[in-house]
Amino acid sequence: MSSDQEDCHLCKEYLRDPVSIPCGHIFCSICLKTYWDHAEHTGSYLCPQCKVTYNKRPTPRRIGGSRQSTIQRNAESFPPPPPSPDYNYAGPQDVGCDICVGKKHKAIKSCLMCLASYCEKHLKPHYESTTFKRHKLVDEIGHLDRQICPQHQKGLELFCRTDQMCICVLCTVKEHKGHDMVSAEQERSEEQQRLGATQAEIQEKIHDRLKQMEELKQAVDSLKRSAQQALQDCEKMFGDMLRSIERMHQEMTKLISSNKRSALTNAEGHMERLSHEIADLKRRDNEITQLSRTEDHIHFIQSYHMLIAQTENEELPTVSVNPYFSFGPVTKAVSEMKQHLNEFSNDELVKVAKAVNKIPFCQLDESKKRRSAKSDEAPVYKSVPVHEPQSRDDFMKYACQLTLDPNTAYRQLYLSRGNRKATLKRDPQSYGDSAARFDSLPQVLCNEALSGGAYYWEVDWSGEGASIGVTYKGIKRTGYGDSCRIGYNRKSWSLFCSDSSYSARHNKDQVEVTAPYSSRIGVFLDHDGGTISFYAVGDTMSLIHRFKGSFSEAVYPGFWVWYESAITMIQN
Repeated sequence: MSSDQEDCHLCKEYLRDPVSIPCGHIFCSICLKTYWDHAEHTGSYLCPQCKVTYNKRPTPRRIGGSRQSTIQRNAESFPPPPPSPDYNYAGPQDVGCDICVGKKHKAIKSCLMCLASYCEKHLKPHYESTTFKRHKLVDEIGHLDRQICPQHQKGLELFCRTDQMCICVLCTVKEHKGHDMVSAEQERSEEQQRLGATQAEIQEKIHDRLKQMEELKQAVDSLKRSAQQALQDCEKMFGDMLRSIERMHQEMTKLISSNKRSALTNAEGHMERLSHEIADLKRRDNEITQLSRTEDHIHFIQSYHMLIAQTENEELPTVSVNPYFSFGPVTKAVSEMKQHLNEFSNDELVKVAKAVNKIPFCQLDESKKRRSAKSDEAPVYKSVPVHEPQSRDDFMKYACQLTLDPNTAYRQLYLSRGNRKATLKRDPQSYGDSAARFDSLPQVLCNEALSGGAYYWEVDWSGEGASIGVTYKGIKRTGYGDSCRIGYNRKSWSLFCSDSSYSARHNKDQVEVTAPYSSRIGVFLDHDGGTISFYAVGDTMSLIHRFKGSFSEAVYPGFWVWYESAITMIQN
């Protein structure tokens, strides 16, 4: 389906007198009537597009004309230009007098009996006439329609503690018969006391937070100073260590050079002496050779005894060389020194890192956030379990309290019971302007964003059809297209419930689910695990459908409500 549907799925032509059915699809009125007339004998009615089954024939609802008429309607709904700057007249942000004709003056008071707002001129009868003696005037509050019971069109005077909602006198006869009821004034008085206690608690928290903020600022300043001093000290000490290693390097260089020169000088002296001795021995060897060749016997005998005596009296020293002498031990010693230094430095770095990281600089104390589920404090959501719970009591350990956001509600959705119930009405509600509001589809989101944990909530639904699901915040809010519908795009997941079937929807995928009828649906969200599961709530939890994937951001619970249908968030 396009972002703004213009063609009928049945006739493939431009929509004529378009109507919508509970599953949200739109057709020409005559095309849908003809299609379902042919199915009359079967007693089962299917959506021509998504094949959702209904046991009884739903009543189609007109949604206005084509896209052009929708645009025209939206254009006509724009507020008129603001009046001229006269402070006596009501501007765009002011409440106008309900009695003024034409250009309205600003209202200064509202009457809770008349349910009307009055300017200074038209308020005089309330002060001057005894007829209005018992009427209660308050500073103008606007939205007086909220003071009227939507069912009986009477002023709201009582508060039903059973259903936690304001009611009129006629509501006590039937809808709230036997309930715990008090006057609105008494309920206000009691809640005012609780509000005062809450305000005092908030102010105490503000004082506590300001004190913590100041402590944190001081700690940050101290941290910066400590870090700067540590950097300077480390730079100095590492400089000293580098200079010490440089001195060791120089000493080792001197040691090697000195020993080298000493050994070379000694060796050269021995070599020179050996050279002289070799020359002398060669000379005598030459003399012996010449003597052995002489023919003069007397000369031979005289020279022989002299040579022999000189040779026998001479003792030459022996020069021995150490074949294993080398500077290898020096290299080995330096290598071992390097290894020890590396090991020592690594060990010390680990010790330092452990000492620095052992205690965090600052952290949140989550234990102080834990409160009873019935308290006014926000609930603490637990971490995701390894396996989904089995019994309802196990699911309730992850229960979260949700409320519907009026700023997102379609204008014909009526919110009640402390914004926990949504009913689709024929008349639009007096909501303010909001860019977050669904302007064409009967949908509403919750205030709470859910992420990084496990959550569980329960929803009662009634009527011809409703969808229960979750969506990213970025879902489109304008138009009828799939990009706006919860469950029809990549940003949302939903379970559509009718009186005879369920339909699980995400993006382009739709799964028809056969499961027992249940008016209460439990939803279990494992945000980190990437699953959302829908259960029929009863004595046993019966799984209807589970989506598996991953969530890239926080999700918001959301609902699509059909005419004469309603959804109610169960407060556990």
